Amino acid sequence: MNNQRSLFFNVDWPIILTYITLCIIGWFNIHAAVYDPSNPSIIDLDTNYGKQFFFIISAFIIGLAILLLDSRFFNTFSPIFYGITILLLILVLIIGRNVGGNQAWIPIGSFRLQPSEFAKFATCLMLARYLSSGTIKIQDIKTQLFAAFIILIPTALILLQPDAGSALTFSSLILVLYREGLSGYFLLIEGLAIILFVLTVLYNKYLVLAGVLVAAGTWVYFNRKSQNMIKVTGWGVLFSVLFIFSVDFAYNKILKPHQRNRIDLILGKVDDPRGIGYNLNQSKIAIGSGGLWGKGYLQGTQTKYDFVPEQSTDFIFCTVGEEWGFAGSFMVVILYLFLLMRIVNIAERQRSSMSRIYGYGVASILFFHIFINIGMTIGLIPVIGIPLPFLSYGGSSLWSFTILLFILLKFDSNRMGIN
Repeated sequence: MNNQRSLFFNVDWPIILTYITLCIIGWFNIHAAVYDPSNPSIIDLDTNYGKQFFFIISAFIIGLAILLLDSRFFNTFSPIFYGITILLLILVLIIGRNVGGNQAWIPIGSFRLQPSEFAKFATCLMLARYLSSGTIKIQDIKTQLFAAFIILIPTALILLQPDAGSALTFSSLILVLYREGLSGYFLLIEGLAIILFVLTVLYNKYLVLAGVLVAAGTWVYFNRKSQNMIKVTGWGVLFSVLFIFSVDFAYNKILKPHQRNRIDLILGKVDDPRGIGYNLNQSKIAIGSGGLWGKGYLQGTQTKYDFVPEQSTDFIFCTVGEEWGFAGSFMVVILYLFLLMRIVNIAERQRSSMSRIYGYGVASILFFHIFINIGMTIGLIPVIGIPLPFLSYGGSSLWSFTILLFILLKFDSNRMGIN
């Protein structure tokens, strides 16, 4: 009894209250997104909002169960969790159901399980366990390669579905490696890779290559006395050439037409509000029409008449923007910012290196989802099919985010006893 009382005293209640608030906001907005006046019941298991109510209640039960477990359970069994999710990711490629061009779901009766969602918390746990090993140093090439291996296995399997949005989520874990001592040059390289990618898509690859050679030549000219700098620049040029040709090949030969269209749209290469830009155009209309205070609950015309596709899942933020306006959208963003800042604060106060690393993994995954999802609905990011944490419809995503968050809360509540 004393242990249970101590558990609920030590748990971080601000995060739990924020989590509950976001889940409730999501439920009401899913109800608004698919509202049918002929069926006003808010708890109907034949509807998305009725199913989401069940998902939320079951998520609360999952969260409570995690808090009642011993913290060492997650450390001990992290390789098993990781292995199970890898097997599920392989299994979905064999027996999975294809929805919207992605073979990402395993049918279980009327429910569809999405293994890629659960791979996120399993990968964070496995990465944290490995990096917290006593003899591990992030500066060692062997450590960096093995850490990359842990991240790239689920990423590659998810790309085979193909689900590029979920696969890209794992790239955010480079922030965890950076926090643990990975050189900032890797972040710089990632940033330069993004710039080269955009330039290669927008312009002829040979023109981009010429620009790289001119920039490299100028840099070498002003640093010609440093042999090391010349050598590093040479390697940089080599990798840039390989990267530019790889991007050109992947963009023209590997990406599907609808994926290329989404990238072209966001980069301004095409303007097609009635065709490939329909989703984004309707999304911005819905959010913009909400004004300062919104049209009111169940009063959104874009929402009510299904102008925005996938409005209860990937585009749930449109419903918030239209019916709650700028004020409501701002409140949701503030809740997310508070949640992320609180998670980082929890991560920093951990006595265990595994708990700290895992905490930064949670923050990285959630930040990526929030930034990308909201960014795509307002036209800052290409349309990528990933859910908005705790708001979007879906059992797999809600349960996986709940597990991701509550494992951290358990680590934090028992941080004195984790080895």
